[in-house]
Amino acid sequence: MAENSFDAIVIGSGISGGWAAKELCEKGLKTLVLERGRDVQHLKDYPTMNSHPWEMPHRNTVPLLDRQKNPVVNRCYAYKEDTEHFFVKDTDHPYIQEKPFDWVRGYQVGGKSLIWARQTQRWSKYDFEGPARDGFAVDWPIRYEDIAPWYSYVERFVGISGNRDGVETLPDGEFLTPWEMNCVEKEVKDKIIAHYKDRYVMIGRCAHLTKPQEHHLAQGRGQCMARNQCYRGCPFGAYFSSNSSTLPAAAATGNLTLRPHSVVHSVIYDDKKEKVTGVRIVDALDGTTKEYFAKVIFLNASALNSNLILLNSTSDRFPNGLGNDSGVLGKYIAFHNYRGNIGGSFDGYQDKHYFGRRPTAVMMPNFRNVKKQETDFLRGYMSFYTAGRQGWGSRTSVPFGEEFKEKNSVPGDWSVFMMMQGETIPVESNFVELDQSSKDPWGIPLLKINVDYTENDEKLLADFLEQGSEMLEVAGCKNIRAWDTHQAPGLDIHEMGGARMGRDPKTSILNGFNQLHDCPNVFVTDGACMTSTGTQNPSVTYMALTARAVNHAVKELNKGNIK
Repeated sequence: MAENSFDAIVIGSGISGGWAAKELCEKGLKTLVLERGRDVQHLKDYPTMNSHPWEMPHRNTVPLLDRQKNPVVNRCYAYKEDTEHFFVKDTDHPYIQEKPFDWVRGYQVGGKSLIWARQTQRWSKYDFEGPARDGFAVDWPIRYEDIAPWYSYVERFVGISGNRDGVETLPDGEFLTPWEMNCVEKEVKDKIIAHYKDRYVMIGRCAHLTKPQEHHLAQGRGQCMARNQCYRGCPFGAYFSSNSSTLPAAAATGNLTLRPHSVVHSVIYDDKKEKVTGVRIVDALDGTTKEYFAKVIFLNASALNSNLILLNSTSDRFPNGLGNDSGVLGKYIAFHNYRGNIGGSFDGYQDKHYFGRRPTAVMMPNFRNVKKQETDFLRGYMSFYTAGRQGWGSRTSVPFGEEFKEKNSVPGDWSVFMMMQGETIPVESNFVELDQSSKDPWGIPLLKINVDYTENDEKLLADFLEQGSEMLEVAGCKNIRAWDTHQAPGLDIHEMGGARMGRDPKTSILNGFNQLHDCPNVFVTDGACMTSTGTQNPSVTYMALTARAVNHAVKELNKGNIK
């Protein structure tokens, strides 16, 4: 026990786990980070970061056999030949789909921080107040004022590009130089905000160093070059990841121990001591079981895996999963609705083009049911759009030869594409549970996922398709086409809930500081903790919640309230 004891253990090394490690180590705690996947070191383990398509065996396409064997991960927009090594294959870690659910995972040091879309928007006060006001889920135990300083704290370290737009529904943060809209995007913006007095349009906020500050350079990170090859691993460290930022910061303290190939089986509850004492793992390389011990545990394995670990952490005291006296563990899973897409053509600006591959879109904060109930569905959606010279380099209908070269020597006409990011309402019938009759290669029960869209999601989708089409028409677009992708839940890669925060232990798993109500030395700060989803990309909220929770945990340790 002495050899395997630490002050703190962090389960998972992704976006929230990296932050937990950094904060714990910088506060002086000897910290063990357990990562189920292989080690990935910044720069050293990015094999395709500078590769050209013609240098890859299949020219950056996925072979047919891979698509047939791994249909779920192949539906992810970022999964290609140049990134496949950062994704979990369907065949390597199966799960049970009671209803279609595309579970996209990244098992390696850094987790999905290597392959995330890097979009970062704060929640507003209306998002935290929504469940209590509208009567769904349970009341958040915190408000915007509680987390605002922690948003600022993580934003300064991460490096977020964006404008200070002064929009109440999407609060401003600590921003670096923003990216710019192109000429068509600006015209679309001007026409939309002139026509609709309740709608705002702004350049996307993203975790890219457009103008690195001294503390970013000290991390060894550099300026974003607008290559938009981010999912391969960034050679400049220009976008935020655990590998380029938080884990090196943790290691620099001398307090970090990183253990890859460590598949967490369960969190250990000692019935005699009446407390959580550590973590049980299965070594992925040799199959042996090992136990590690600490005063405080941070669970950051990603939303559904954190649910899996808690459900599998049973004892005489907690026969139905750690901290699950309420019976709601694994329930009220939610996600983001991405099914709405709209496109159209745009005349003019034939003499204009743009440079580089800007890593963000133009965004529009939610304008539905923000301050009061206005429609026959709950909550709303963010919208994103981009404009580009359509068809550049893709005249597939043109035969090879002189005509092909001539067609590809000009940029083509302009087109506009718009998509939705809709809030889904957590409902008890959307849940995950363990299948005790089926085990994974490490002897752990498979996760059974029972998550689906609701009538509310269908109404919200229909509203976006109608309103988005109208906005593009107002903006001057032609040949407008709107469609439902019919994609399964999960492909948004924004799954949340199952171990939600709340004020009442009878209806929630965690309190206002992300502590298990019944096990105060265990904290959950990844997507599993979310009470509702909001309409924003969630990662910067996970980071802020994590930094805040670590601060509280260390204070409680110092006071002797956590032993």
